[in-house]
Amino acid sequence: MTFSIVACDLKEKTWGVAVASKFPAVGAVVPWAQAGVGAVATQSFANIAFGPAGLEMMTNGMSAKDTLAALLRNDRDRELRQVGLVDFKGRAVTFTGEGCFPWAGGGAGKGYAIQGNILAGAKVTKAMEKAFLKTAGDLPTRLYAALLAGDRARGDRRGRQSAAIYVAKPHGGYGGYTDRWVDYRVDDHDDPVLRLGDLLELHRLYFGKSAEGERAALKGKTLEQMTAILKRQGYFKKHRTFAGAFNAFIGNENFEERADPNGQWVDKPVLKYLKKKFLP
Repeated sequence: MTFSIVACDLKEKTWGVAVASKFPAVGAVVPWAQAGVGAVATQSFANIAFGPAGLEMMTNGMSAKDTLAALLRNDRDRELRQVGLVDFKGRAVTFTGEGCFPWAGGGAGKGYAIQGNILAGAKVTKAMEKAFLKTAGDLPTRLYAALLAGDRARGDRRGRQSAAIYVAKPHGGYGGYTDRWVDYRVDDHDDPVLRLGDLLELHRLYFGKSAEGERAALKGKTLEQMTAILKRQGYFKKHRTFAGAFNAFIGNENFEERADPNGQWVDKPVLKYLKKKFLP
């Protein structure tokens, strides 16, 4: 009841899964990933134990192919399962049991595996593969491009409900304490893949950082627009200076690391977002 892609970027040392389904909270079931180890997608009457068990096997040095064989070996319902894995060397494999509801299938290449069941047809996984291979950027960007392509190729033929993306990177988590770099879920929505894209954009805004050349100086028209935002939001009621109002506003919006506390500049992507959100 799902379509997914597992993949890695060995240069970035990232491993992840993107998935969508006509099923609630698919992100709580399908995606599993660990930096330096691999990623697993388990679906179609999913055996959730395949996630942690598969990662443990690959942690111990087993290839994706051998891990898949071990997972299926003693599973009495193996023909109902669908699984995709990519290991620490980028070797990938996918499996679709004969009992999976049609259309069901997938494919694998260097660094990625794509699989789906109850789909509109083979065109879904083919569109995902094409998008993944053609899209430039980091792993979350490429995973999302593949998921969106599958969704727009009619994806799950029963409709849409949930979507998720999980990407692991060494010390990629908040504060560098874990490898959970990107972890977003849309558990119940009319158009979950598009909503997931909105969340990824917010992730880039809050946790990204523009180069110095991409900063917008707060002067001229830009200063007028920012002043208008601060007035509309009532920041001059508590702060007499632009710098004080701006600094309080930026802190409230969680963009402290993407703007000058003295009110001299703001990153251009953040400025664009703020104008869209607060100006008519």
